[in-house]
Formats: sequence, structure tokens, C-alpha cells
Amino acid sequence: MLKVGLTGGIASGKSLVGEMFTALGVHLIQSDKVAHELIEPGEAVYDKVIAEFGPSILNADKTINRARLSEAAFGAAGPSRIEQLNRIVHPAVIERENAWMDSLTHLDPHGIAMVEAALILEARAAERFDRLVVVTCRPEQRISRWASRLGVDAETARREVTRRMAAQLPDEEKVRAADYVIDNSGSLDETRKQVLEIYQKLRLQEGKKTENTKDQKQSSQSKVEKESPMH
Repeated sequence: MLKVGLTGGIASGKSLVGEMFTALGVHLIQSDKVAHELIEPGEAVYDKVIAEFGPSILNADKTINRARLSEAAFGAAGPSRIEQLNRIVHPAVIERENAWMDSLTHLDPHGIAMVEAALILEARAAERFDRLVVVTCRPEQRISRWASRLGVDAETARREVTRRMAAQLPDEEKVRAADYVIDNSGSLDETRKQVLEIYQKLRLQEGKKTENTKDQKQSSQSKVEKESPMH
């Protein structure tokens, strides 16, 4: 099992790239979806978030209003508190992702497990992975994509993208930490071609990892047999 991290800045196209990898047979989990599940009523993270940010972020049915939580965390009405939110949510997200990867090791030992997350490097969680893929695009594309996604004007999108990017490492740093970089600035076909090329390399690396694991097991078994008093 090859463990791969997929990351990139806001509106870079991580989810699109993730879908392309999934179409090739890669197992994918999205940190955003995991986080949303963890802030549902009844979860320990839910209680911690309410204790930190107060009941004003709740809907009438006691579920967390994610837009209000986002405003509180990113400092729409005051100083940013994103670090407090990340300290609550990230450890639980990472724990669940690790459990998912461990389960896949048994279900598909020769597969590729990919975790899509915006803050892999910021959370110092890259060491969990055998390889790291970073998705990039031009700055203006982030703004236009965000505006299109949320149905807001360009200036509103620019302010929100700028605010959220302040909580993330610059693309330059992410690229330096990457094993592979996908430039999502061009057409879908151009992005898909890059995904396919990287997928083929990941498959080769998974095969090498499997062979290395097999050799290590055989070496350990031989050592045990040599040290056995029966020999």
C-alpha cells in the first residue's frame, strides 16, 4: 500500500485532481468531509468546538453552522482564531484518516491510498505519506474559481481567498516539499495528462515498496531460522 498526500492552496483544484486519481483506481479520502463528520452532534470534536467558539455558531437544530464557524475562525468579526480551530479538529481528522489507511492496507494491500487535505504541510503531517502531490494554479484563477463556486463578485472572492491563504503556506514552499507538482492552470485535458503520468509513477513505486517489504520479511524470517536452536 502506497500512502499519498494530495494538497494545494485554496481553489487550486485539489478535488478535481482527486476525482481524476479516483477514476484511475486510487482510494481517496477528503479531509474536509472527515472534518464535517467530526463536528456533527454527538462527536467529541463537536463539544470542543462549541466550548471554544460558543453557541452563536449553532443552527436552530443544534448542528454547527459551518459558515458562522468559518467567520469566527478566519476573523471576519475580529482576530483570526483558525489556529484554535485547527488544534481541535486536526488531531481527530488525522487519527481517522490513519485508521482508514490502515484498513485499506488489509483490503487492498497493493493499492494507493490518497488523502486530500489543504493543510498537510501546515499541520506537519506529511511524514505519514510515502509521496506528496501538490496542486497549483495562477493566483487570478483561484479568485475566479472561488467567485464561481460561491456565486460572489470578484472583489468579495479576492478578499476571502486572501484571508484564507494567510492561514496556508505559500505555493512556493509547498512545491519545494512536493514529490510531484500538478499545474492546474490549463485545460482539463492538460491536468488529466499530468495526473495520468504521476499515477503511473505511483504505481511503479507501490510495486517497489511491496517488493522491499517482501524482501525484508524474508530476511527477517531467514535470520530467525538461523538463530533457532534447531539449526
